[in-house]
Amino acid sequence: MNNILVYTECEKGTLKNTSAEALSLAVELAKKAGSQAITCSINCDCAAEASKYGANKAVNIKADALNNYSSPNATKAIAQLADKENAEVVLFPANARGLELAPRVATRMESGYLADVIEVNFDNGITVKKPIYAGKSIAKMKITTPKQVLSLRPNVFPVVEATSTATAEEFAPELTDAKVMVKSVNKTEGKLDVAEADIIVSGGRGMKDPANFNLIEDFAAKLGAAVGASRAAVDANWRPLAEQVGQTGKTVAPSMYVACGISGAIQHLAGMSSSKSIAAINKDKDAPIFNVVDFGIVGDALTVIPKVIAKL
Repeated sequence: MNNILVYTECEKGTLKNTSAEALSLAVELAKKAGSQAITCSINCDCAAEASKYGANKAVNIKADALNNYSSPNATKAIAQLADKENAEVVLFPANARGLELAPRVATRMESGYLADVIEVNFDNGITVKKPIYAGKSIAKMKITTPKQVLSLRPNVFPVVEATSTATAEEFAPELTDAKVMVKSVNKTEGKLDVAEADIIVSGGRGMKDPANFNLIEDFAAKLGAAVGASRAAVDANWRPLAEQVGQTGKTVAPSMYVACGISGAIQHLAGMSSSKSIAAINKDKDAPIFNVVDFGIVGDALTVIPKVIAKL
């Protein structure tokens, strides 16, 4: 196998957990195949961080046209780098940006693409497993094109530290027809991304009213946690899509996951069952969520949460 390229993102100089997962897998596959694991980041020097996880090379894609993120420009740059580095496999985290870039890069590379992959094996080529039918089945698949692009479900693959000295390089892509779109967005003040958080407090329809999510926010603030939500709460427009945990939302694996007023539908469990420790508050003692918890309280979340907060 030729080289493996991994798209990575840094935040405040630290490699994001989803990127560390993808890089750890790339290093494992590269060792088996006798190839190199190469990271690429955009206008960010991640060599020191990449070295912590065993990367052979860390490439910083530098271009003024990428100072403001542009998916078309980033796609061109990554595809050009993949060609330069003779990459046979390109890995992306299946987060918002990775899911946007991966199929675009695959198209430019004329390669096969599989999204939301949960297992990758190397044995005379790469075979993968991914959920299908809303998580009810797992399919084993193989891409038959010479080059392959995969996006990896967050918080599924282990992060493995394997210290190396990654060669740091810069790459200047050809973006002669680059276009930049500038738009205004509202800043999310102080909120943690559920996909990256170590502790998550989630609320569901059992919170009864969107105003009652103030309790979830207060609870999360006490724990230094991110706020999550069930699909039912998001569909009811109680919470933003960015907070949704589950099969159709974000897959998380924090040290602690607290489910408040969430019954535990299979789609929700699929997104949080890898959490190290799970606690739940629900007034229905037979709720499915209690089948996966380490700690459970049978009671109305609106009554229990203030009492828990008072003890913190």
